[in-house]
Amino acid sequence: MQTEIVEKGDVTILRALEKRIDAGISGELKEQLGELVANGRRRIILDISGVEFLDSSGLGAIISGLKAIGEDGRLVICGATDPVKSMFRLTRMDRIFEMYDSEAESLQAFAQA
Repeated sequence: MQTEIVEKGDVTILRALEKRIDAGISGELKEQLGELVANGRRRIILDISGVEFLDSSGLGAIISGLKAIGEDGRLVICGATDPVKSMFRLTRMDRIFEMYDSEAESLQAFAQA
């Protein structure tokens, strides 16, 4: 899975550079999130602004990242497109994840906490 990692202070931004996060690549996303957490990153923004399709396995990978971070960290979602937001709403994961429209809003949320 193609991604880009950007560090902004103590916040790590993981940008998904794929149009689809499905069963074919969700394992790689889970691995990348796990590696970030294993390397001590506990404040992560997952930028999915370029993702047009997310299936249940992709959502499962994101949930695994949230579980890996635990209570002492934070995983925030930014830039979800309408079809992806629908998947979060349908599964009620929009109640579990903090979701913001932009990277700037996500960074602001970390700054206020």
